[in-house]
Amino acid sequence: MFQSRTHTCGELRESDAGKTVTLVGWLENTREVGSNFAFCVLRDFYGTTQFVVENAETMAVVKPLNKESTISVTGTVRVRESRNPNMPTGDIEVVPTKIQVLGRCRYNELPFEINRSLDADESLRLKYRYLDLRNPAVKQNIILRCNVVSALRQAMTNEGFLEITTPILTASSPEGARDYLVPARKHPGKFYALPQAPQQFKQLLMTSGFDRYFQIAPCFRDEDARGDRSPGEFYQLDMEMAFAGQDDVFAVMERVLPPIFAKYGTYNIASEAPFKRISYRDAMETYGTDKPDLRIDLTVQDATALLTDSDFAPFHGQTVKAVVASGCNLTRKAIDKLCADVEVQAGFKPYWARVDESGNFVGGVAKFLAPLKDQLTAALGLHSGDIIGFAAGKKGDAQKTAGVLRNKLGAAIPGHMDPERYEFCWIVDFPMYEIGEESGELEFCHNPFSMPSGGLETLLKAERGDLDPLEIMADQYDLVCNGVELSSGAVRNHDPEIMVKAFELVRLGEEDVKRKFPAMYNAFCYGAPPHAGIAPGVDRMVMLLAGEDSIREIIPFPMNKNAQDVMMDAPSPVSEKQLKEVHIKLDLDGEA
Repeated sequence: MFQSRTHTCGELRESDAGKTVTLVGWLENTREVGSNFAFCVLRDFYGTTQFVVENAETMAVVKPLNKESTISVTGTVRVRESRNPNMPTGDIEVVPTKIQVLGRCRYNELPFEINRSLDADESLRLKYRYLDLRNPAVKQNIILRCNVVSALRQAMTNEGFLEITTPILTASSPEGARDYLVPARKHPGKFYALPQAPQQFKQLLMTSGFDRYFQIAPCFRDEDARGDRSPGEFYQLDMEMAFAGQDDVFAVMERVLPPIFAKYGTYNIASEAPFKRISYRDAMETYGTDKPDLRIDLTVQDATALLTDSDFAPFHGQTVKAVVASGCNLTRKAIDKLCADVEVQAGFKPYWARVDESGNFVGGVAKFLAPLKDQLTAALGLHSGDIIGFAAGKKGDAQKTAGVLRNKLGAAIPGHMDPERYEFCWIVDFPMYEIGEESGELEFCHNPFSMPSGGLETLLKAERGDLDPLEIMADQYDLVCNGVELSSGAVRNHDPEIMVKAFELVRLGEEDVKRKFPAMYNAFCYGAPPHAGIAPGVDRMVMLLAGEDSIREIIPFPMNKNAQDVMMDAPSPVSEKQLKEVHIKLDLDGEA
């Protein structure tokens, strides 16, 4: 113990009665019940303990103190006359003989009550994060994070992986998001980039002869925030295996993750190995998303053949998807609210109808469905009490809307979702290429370093025109849990010839590959092992385990939605001298 502390504020029990103890912590509350009598609560990292002021001398020390001052209390433990069953230390109290002020709080008013900080405005919580973290409920998420990271490290070490740190200052690399750039003082006009991921470095470690690598890796991406993504920086369990393929990666993750989720999660049930494997295309067709929540038993059905010729304009000529949920007990108002929420999230309006006791369609778009009652009933397997949600539009838009609709209906109607469990699945067989929305040309779908399924022969077929490039699959996979994408991974393209051919299909030649990825290209030319890896997001993992909806709740010092650290006032201006040192001249709004 330090500062002469003999016990923590969460430690003392009835068996300690009569002992002389010293506690340290924050003055959480003082309740005066007389001129020289007060009940006070002292809080530290471990808990709270009540101490009782019973004389003028001690009151003279306590009375001027603002809440949240730090103090040392020395006194005698005694059994409380009125016990508090809601406090672990509620059977005892301390009668002080000495109180020492260690750090005085100089503000009479706090920005928010510490124990009610979760009710405060988020911007206020972020500005005074050091006060917010004093709330035991907030602090518990950070403790959970520490325990999970420790468990991940131990599990990976037990699997034979070495923890190796990779550089933070590196070269800019096309990883799919914007880089954070760092000017190089000694190299005018040139910049380092903070790594979006240690992708190239971990692959280079495999070429260097290391067999199994991992790290809790910081990653930096200049992208917008959302509920499950923090702007600026995040952490991932980055891992790579040499002489390995997809099944090897899956086996490691299926051994490492379920015990950690079962031990530390809000729910103690987690999928056992092997996790369900779903192809990307099947996921989109069956669940309307490549991040399916398998706790929900609803699926997406295709109703295009029956409804694309409908007189209902939103269906006419469009792809139409349907989601059927039995036992619907929602009111018309609740259904309309649910549909509005779907539209906000998906960007497209859903439609609905119900099946009454006579098997007829009622509500929503029922009148447009009536002529097809028998066909729809048979095709969709309808029964009385069912609600049918519809999504229409281009195929991708209809799928996306139906996927959101599935989630909303599954959560809103009893019996369709088992929320108290962690359901993992692998999404496999991703397309290697896609047509870019802006360019209108062939582009990589995800990771350009992934091995195309079938290797060089598949690429040569596409080059000859014998295969549509959009039909090429990549040996790439996502790990999904409860509708949250935890990770992407892939079997890597370790062969320079295959790598060059893959890039040629997107109009980049060998010289482009050498220029963009010089280290990897050259390293692979010296004989590279087949290798594969994955990188589950630590922040998202802890968010799921804690049962939080916002990732900011499990990060010690998060940025706000605008990528600002309002506590540290970052980003912030720098001096003209600092700019000159790194050879930068600002031109804001056209002014030098």
